[in-house]
Amino acid sequence: MSTVLTKKQMTEEDIKLQYITPAIISKWDVRKITMETQVTDGKINLKGNFVFREKPKRADYILYMNANNPIAVIEAKDNKHSISHGLQQAMTYAQMLDLPFAYSSNGDGFAEHDFLTGKERVIGLDEFPSESELIERFKQESGMTSAQEAIIQQPYYSSQNTYPPRYYQRIAINRTVDAIARGQKRLLLVMATGTGKTYTAFQIVYRMLQSGMKRKILYLADRNILVDQSIQQDFAPLEKVIHKINVAKDDKNTITSHEVYFSLYQQLVGDDDKEHFSELFTPDFFDLIIVDECHRGSAKEESRWRKILEYFSSATQIGMTATPKETKYISNLSYFHDPVYSYSLKEGIEDGFLAPFRVINVMTDIGDGWRPRKGQRDISGNEIEDRIYTNSDYDYNIIIEDRIQQVALEITRYLKATDRMAKTIVFCATEDAAERMRQALVNLNADMVRKNPDYVVRITGSDDYGKKKLDYFISVASPYPVIATTSKLLSTGADCKMTKLIVLDEMIGSMTEFKQIIGRGTRLREKEGKTHFVVMDFRNVTRLFADPDWDGPIEINENFIPKKEITYGEGSDLTNVIKEPKVSYGNPKPIIDRDGCKVQIIHKTVSVYDTNGKLLRQESIVDYTKENIIGEYASLDNFIRQWSQEEKKEKIKEMLLERGIDLETMKKEQNMVDVDDFDFICHVAFDKKPLTRKERANNVKKRDFLSKYSGIARDVLEALLDKYMNTGIYEIEKTEILKLDPFLKLGKPAKIAGYFGGKSGYMQAVKELEKAIYTEEAV
Repeated sequence: MSTVLTKKQMTEEDIKLQYITPAIISKWDVRKITMETQVTDGKINLKGNFVFREKPKRADYILYMNANNPIAVIEAKDNKHSISHGLQQAMTYAQMLDLPFAYSSNGDGFAEHDFLTGKERVIGLDEFPSESELIERFKQESGMTSAQEAIIQQPYYSSQNTYPPRYYQRIAINRTVDAIARGQKRLLLVMATGTGKTYTAFQIVYRMLQSGMKRKILYLADRNILVDQSIQQDFAPLEKVIHKINVAKDDKNTITSHEVYFSLYQQLVGDDDKEHFSELFTPDFFDLIIVDECHRGSAKEESRWRKILEYFSSATQIGMTATPKETKYISNLSYFHDPVYSYSLKEGIEDGFLAPFRVINVMTDIGDGWRPRKGQRDISGNEIEDRIYTNSDYDYNIIIEDRIQQVALEITRYLKATDRMAKTIVFCATEDAAERMRQALVNLNADMVRKNPDYVVRITGSDDYGKKKLDYFISVASPYPVIATTSKLLSTGADCKMTKLIVLDEMIGSMTEFKQIIGRGTRLREKEGKTHFVVMDFRNVTRLFADPDWDGPIEINENFIPKKEITYGEGSDLTNVIKEPKVSYGNPKPIIDRDGCKVQIIHKTVSVYDTNGKLLRQESIVDYTKENIIGEYASLDNFIRQWSQEEKKEKIKEMLLERGIDLETMKKEQNMVDVDDFDFICHVAFDKKPLTRKERANNVKKRDFLSKYSGIARDVLEALLDKYMNTGIYEIEKTEILKLDPFLKLGKPAKIAGYFGGKSGYMQAVKELEKAIYTEEAV
């Protein structure tokens, strides 16, 4: 018979089962309670070259008014804690989930925090508020109107193919819908790229149409791809009521029969400033207008967006953006007012919904400046203007062929060391530079281009072939193109879900553009193998992270800033406007071949940013590894001694893996896969010349170690030495290896051990073999 536990002996799960859950379900419909609800996906961490996910955040209990609207969160603790011990944790979750009530319990009673009144109280276990009581309190304390009450009951769109909104999307939808119900006319939603702005807009539109609150809706964007993506993907359930405006074909008498209209603002206001919108629609036609990516102009008084918005001024207008400010001089906040909700890149990475990233900063020996020799001529025989050229000039005012070659070579090296099929966007200075980069990458990756000529494609505004390939590039299902060279076309909007490498080889014109470019990589696709992305910077533009508006205050380790800063020209204010490089027009740009200017990569650093945009560290992975190995072993002698003494060498590999050091990946990156981990560690941390496994195996044979054994025993050790040469030391330490070929041919494991006098004799022989492999003469 089992012993009955006292309340103090019970686990948290026991307390929930026997006390907290019964107290709640006696007052609430069980269908309006969820337990162990996952709120976030768990942050993805980049530790050295090792990637892992933290545990997701889960709420013990969430109570709901209806499917759309959670109202309270409850945090449970065991009875060793006080009733209110978990209240602050519950309050953190409630604030995150935008809930009015937070509770904690240890099974003796409940502690309550009411966010609407700011008051707290402790109540008995049987005094937990009923469903109707808590909902009524919420309505009264929040001053809810009948219009708000009606819309709050309106469900989201759901189907087998539509995922339920994430917590932040739910908040964005609910706050927007609620603000519209309260009569607010101008609203701003700020959501980082990759967090589902269009999906959020769809759910808002669906709720508005279903409730009858809005009947005619206009969705405005400035790129065809944004409109088409939205119609085909997130807005697909509304396809029967959608119309894409085409001013050349639309008849003003029949166009009014639809409910949701999509348009490019360029369609509604022509290049000649002709106001086509007034020809097709009356000023009061639309009830709701959604402006996608509204940072790209709607705030400027003279913009075409503003003309449209002012004409339809009676409509409710929602601005959606990933970047709330263009500059301190031009702000969409002045038009749409403060955001009803913001969800930043920082929060997206922290919650595990967006991909984290590392930055590889690559410096060339001409980055700080190159000056032509006296009277030096370009490849056309024209004299080159005598001045100092910097990163702001290359490809804009002068073309250094070897610089393009070295950038392409570095990109190719990186892809060869990691994944040659990783979707890559190379941002170039001009369309011409994008073509030169495409050619250089084609020639350096001829083996891949032979398999598929679309391995590298230029995708720019004037390149019709490339533009036709854009849909394939952004498709998760289509492997080609792999590398897209571009100028501006892919910097915003294009939904490149599988982008793993972003290469910056252009000067960035504004903080907004910089954030938009980074946004090309933030989408996560774990099932397809994308957990993070890399930014490779050849123009030192990633120092723009050092901007207070990035996503919070930035801390940069001063030791790692290059001594000579590369500037963008006089009067440049990095926190506000970054000036575009001055480009000379008229004369053809001088082109300098390799004989005229040979370029070298002189420095590379790897930076890992945390969720605040703060620089965690800036280092080469090799330096990070070296630091950790020396920190653990102090000296080469000590490492050799510990390696020799370690029964299972794999423990050392696992210890390093825990610190974010993946030896296999590092060896691949440095073309050293045939080197033993022992040698690789000695090489990286202690500058020892490495030997390959083959060289070590041959050294064992030269010293005639195997002559001590004869017959089958010798055959076994020879086979083990061959296995070591091909796969490494870890395999031969495992007794399971005897169940594989060629050992199987020699008999079962017990029989093989018998040739060494039993299992302990076999283990001793393996130890002696290892000792022979790592004897000092072979190091």
